[in-house]
Amino acid sequence: MSKKRLVIITGMSGAGKSQALKCFEDFGFFCVDNLPVALLPRFAELLEGSRHLDRVALGIDIREGEFLKSISQHLELLRRRGLEYQILFFDASDAVLLRRFSETRHRHPLGKKLVRAIRNERKKLFEIKGMADKVVDTTSLTLGELKEILSGVLRLTRTQDMSLSVISFGYKFGLPMDADLVMDVRFLPNPNYHKELKNKTGEHLAVQRYILSQGGAKEFLTTYTRLLQELLPLYIREGKSYLTLAIGCTGGHHRSVFVAEYLAKELRKGGYAVGLFHRDIDK
Repeated sequence: MSKKRLVIITGMSGAGKSQALKCFEDFGFFCVDNLPVALLPRFAELLEGSRHLDRVALGIDIREGEFLKSISQHLELLRRRGLEYQILFFDASDAVLLRRFSETRHRHPLGKKLVRAIRNERKKLFEIKGMADKVVDTTSLTLGELKEILSGVLRLTRTQDMSLSVISFGYKFGLPMDADLVMDVRFLPNPNYHKELKNKTGEHLAVQRYILSQGGAKEFLTTYTRLLQELLPLYIREGKSYLTLAIGCTGGHHRSVFVAEYLAKELRKGGYAVGLFHRDIDK
């Protein structure tokens, strides 16, 4: 069983906790916002016994007053169960919080008088802020900067955090609908025009040797593989959990199949989990 990971997201109202939970969803976490404290023991049992809930983000804020009154007790419960956790506390300047509430016209959980409510909330959250593993100040953060900070906190730089699909296809049958990156390899010489290769596919050694023997093929494969190896960590850092690479040629039998096979093999060497699918190979 993989190691469980629990992140507790808390902090000031209006500081970006909801946006942070959305980021964690992008990172592949199962997210629960404002879980009632009475359900925390049961939730801990479910998390401990589940084979599927490996990464969970739990949003808790000032609305759960009882949690804040007994925070140490509830965290001790998690520790006794052997569940490791991180606490992220989201904060922002009073001026920014005032502006955000004014712009959205949302009511503060502690009352209508914003200045007094914000001051009161800071006092109530003082203890849990001191327990936080990291305080994230969103006063001047963009969404991209927030994602970068969170991915750094979670160390989402490992290849295991990205699930890749490589699909070969034929342009005559249309583009794959779920493609994120598309590479057109119709510039490579077409084995279809050689009688001995026509009825073979890019999975066959003879086809692969023919393509590699043509000028520029090896250079393209080396260059494109290097480009992907440089880009993928950047997608991971931005919270991209799934990425589909589509490789297209005319019919989807020869060139695209070979290039897809080559890329899948090279990316797997780098530790990525790669799924390979030849959409049009039998058409």
